[in-house]
Amino acid sequence: MRLTTKSRYGLRMILDLALYAEKGPVPLSDIARRQNISMKYLEKLIRQLRRGGLVSSHRGAAGGYEVTRPLAQITVGDIVRILENCTAITDCAESDEKNCGTCNRAGDCLSQWVWVEASRALFERLDRITIAMLTRNRQQLIREVHAQHPLQSAGGG
Repeated sequence: MRLTTKSRYGLRMILDLALYAEKGPVPLSDIARRQNISMKYLEKLIRQLRRGGLVSSHRGAAGGYEVTRPLAQITVGDIVRILENCTAITDCAESDEKNCGTCNRAGDCLSQWVWVEASRALFERLDRITIAMLTRNRQQLIREVHAQHPLQSAGGG
């Protein structure tokens, strides 16, 4: 599964809310500026996250957005499910049916098992990564990424 910018930017938006909402709701324009993501795109993502129950909005001069649940109860898996609207890495792994109908081997495809298992493993791992864990250990996690990918440019995902 190649996650789209929806999941990557949506996670960055939720992390931004987690880090900056201690003083109250966070304006979307502040997130856009800090994360270098267009307002138009963030508006699209915030609508999906609101419908998914992860954020709420507040109107007025001190308005903005905040997360609706404790950070320990929001997982990366939650964000990906809401924004990608899917839990499978391939079309044939999206349903529990034996006959997926997406390829010429439908109903007789041993590789379908691989994609179903890989999808399950991916989301099991994403569901163990909470926003609280990320914000609490952010400096250590950033160092780990740089140690594993020393040539990776800053500002990635």
